[in-house]
Amino acid sequence: MAITTSEQPGTLPDDAAGVLAAARAETAAADRAEARKLQLAVQWAIIHPAESVQDAETYTFRSGLEGVIPIAGPGAPLVAEFSVAEYAAALGLSTEAGKHYLGQAVELRYRLPRLWARVVAGDLPAWKARRVADATIGADLTPEAATFVDQHVAPVAHKIRPTALDRLVEEAIGRFMPDQAEQRRRDGLDRRHFTVDRNHVSFDGTAYVTGELDLADAIDLDDAVRGLATQLADLGSEATLDQRRALAVGELARRQLTLDLTPPEAGGSRSEVEVRAQRATKPPAPTRTPVRKTVLYLHLSTDALTSTGDGIGRCETTRKPVTATQIRDWCGHPDTHLVVQPVIDLNQHVHVDQYEIPHRITEHVALRDLTCVFPHCTRPARRLHPEAHGCDHDHIRPYAEQPHTCSHGIAPLCRRHHRHKTHGHWHYETPEPGTYRWTSPHGHHYLRDHTGTTAIDPADDGRPEQHPPPRD
Repeated sequence: MAITTSEQPGTLPDDAAGVLAAARAETAAADRAEARKLQLAVQWAIIHPAESVQDAETYTFRSGLEGVIPIAGPGAPLVAEFSVAEYAAALGLSTEAGKHYLGQAVELRYRLPRLWARVVAGDLPAWKARRVADATIGADLTPEAATFVDQHVAPVAHKIRPTALDRLVEEAIGRFMPDQAEQRRRDGLDRRHFTVDRNHVSFDGTAYVTGELDLADAIDLDDAVRGLATQLADLGSEATLDQRRALAVGELARRQLTLDLTPPEAGGSRSEVEVRAQRATKPPAPTRTPVRKTVLYLHLSTDALTSTGDGIGRCETTRKPVTATQIRDWCGHPDTHLVVQPVIDLNQHVHVDQYEIPHRITEHVALRDLTCVFPHCTRPARRLHPEAHGCDHDHIRPYAEQPHTCSHGIAPLCRRHHRHKTHGHWHYETPEPGTYRWTSPHGHHYLRDHTGTTAIDPADDGRPEQHPPPRD
């Protein structure tokens, strides 16, 4: 069945380029209106400051009189309590939702001035700025920590993803709020548990297992379960992956029960002769050997190397900042086996005269780009889990045109976007290593670099560019 529109003929574009242009124009108009509405919210807060309430400084809730309330983070001005409800009603929001909206506006105006300037200039959609304000208010950042977030987010706020924003807020807490960061770490330790619910067993004989583990322990457990689940499949199991993972946990438990880790001297008082006789007839108890394997890629500046304070590191598996104290705890664990990898200089140009891509180049590219370099894609360049698929390493220019392989000419593309590039009429070039300029089938351009994706206006005449034939 054909898809039709109920609009009158001639009111909507009838070609692809016209639809894209109209959609962009409507989005720009909506962004301007949202920015204006955010400025009006700040103006409302300015008109109703704390000083507008009598005895605001000494206010206590009494007889239902109006007071002042904080709606943004520390250092932002207070507003008159009753003014919030009226503004919320004018926007068609509940009082609580209106307070939340006003708080975002005030947070941007007074604690995130760089982001606010971009919104006022029409350079940043209001909803993206509000998302950042939400994060800084929710984390109750100090003024110094909020300034840190503002400085680092403002240049890339139009393309930063929520996960990257969360990591930046956590880093701000670690850098400027050490007491809170340490308390959060301790709270995380206190939350650790592993519970098998024996009181609520289902009729078909299953039970719930829940837990919150130390990250390194959780990774070790996950790797062990994945490995056993794969072995079960190789042995012919037709169970689903989830079923095999559940079976693998039981296998791990039963294997642990077969280990005799009890010293021969334990188990009661025995004579030296009896102990010697047992040692002669029984093999010695197995000893524990280091089994934990934690790979850490550390990017350190001179200041970080010479600093005496608690620094910030990053875990590649989760792509989140962690404290140096936590890293020391993981590496200092008796079951940890440390492997020091050679330092890779990402500014170095590595090349070979062959089509196959050696490991030193794929590692270089994965560390440089981190993810698939297609616009807006965040799939990790490296295979972080056994069943995951790492990105393909694509020759930016066909090998037939440039008969060598080098770190500057290779880019990570996930399988989906590799197919888009090969068969879907997308193509790209690299102005410099780590920066990619993409062209879509309709002639739209996107710049992808370490800060994310930036949309670039299409050709001036609005017509799609002629795309080259698909490349291998």
